[in-house]
Amino acid sequence: MSILDLVPISEGSAARAAIAASMSSARLADRLGFHRLWFAEHHNTPNLAASATSLLISQAASVTERIRVGSGGVMLPNHAPLMVAEQYGTLVNMHGDRIDLGLGRAPGTDMMTAQALGRSSAEPQAFAQSIYDLQGWFGETGTAHSMPIMSAVSAGTAVPIWVLGSTVNGASIAGQLGLPFSVASHFAPDQLDQAIQVYKEAFSTEAPTAQIEKPYVMAGINVMVADTDEEAEREFTVIEQMFLDIVRGKRRKIQPPVDPETLAAQGGGNNPMLRIKAVGAPRTVKAQLEEFVERTGADELITVTYAYDPAVRDRSLQLLAKSWF
Repeated sequence: MSILDLVPISEGSAARAAIAASMSSARLADRLGFHRLWFAEHHNTPNLAASATSLLISQAASVTERIRVGSGGVMLPNHAPLMVAEQYGTLVNMHGDRIDLGLGRAPGTDMMTAQALGRSSAEPQAFAQSIYDLQGWFGETGTAHSMPIMSAVSAGTAVPIWVLGSTVNGASIAGQLGLPFSVASHFAPDQLDQAIQVYKEAFSTEAPTAQIEKPYVMAGINVMVADTDEEAEREFTVIEQMFLDIVRGKRRKIQPPVDPETLAAQGGGNNPMLRIKAVGAPRTVKAQLEEFVERTGADELITVTYAYDPAVRDRSLQLLAKSWF
């Protein structure tokens, strides 16, 4: 059981407070026994402070002791692979062997912002070649496979690489590369079952990039746990409002929860993009999570919890940990 954090910025707050709240939650997650904490890269959005993932990872690693910390993910075509190798190699040298590198091909933003980031090719072959070079830079010699360029700071760090995806295309790439696959079912559920099947069917240990001996699936799920089902459903309207804003083109920070019936009357609620969820009191959520694991066969769950009040998110983490671990 792991956590994906997008560092949400609540209405009336600012990025500084959002980052501080995320670091406080990181300490809590570490104490509660969650397996890993990942930060997701996003740009040009007023309600998320998760842009510079390597910096967030470094800060979270510095305030925790046990939990694995990583990216979920770095949108690789937004970055020069050599710089990614140097950054994540540096993280390992600073914080030890608990750093993960999750990689995606999506821009994590709109196309204009992607151009401002200097986005390069996201084609599968280019993506695979970049991963192969990254593994060279993380290898014993610290040298890329396709060019005689060395990264001393990343040599020998063996940073685990994951492939992120939401479709059968991403799943196929992860399988063919012999890498663990993290499926973004928390916001893109339509191809979840097919993606997992394609990943397992495509999985190969013969690829030069292969780093595991059998398929490993991490699946994303939206989670909100509260003392009662009704309270949890009200708090879940925070993310439902966020997704409604996306549909309507409204650029707002994270809004306070509202009555679910009121939101439904406004055209929100029951968003099909958010149907992979576990929302309710601890017993309700545990049953929903067990059903999701049974359906997907996922080896690991990565939970996403949005809350206007960081204390609500922390309470959800505490209740989830108590019911699951």
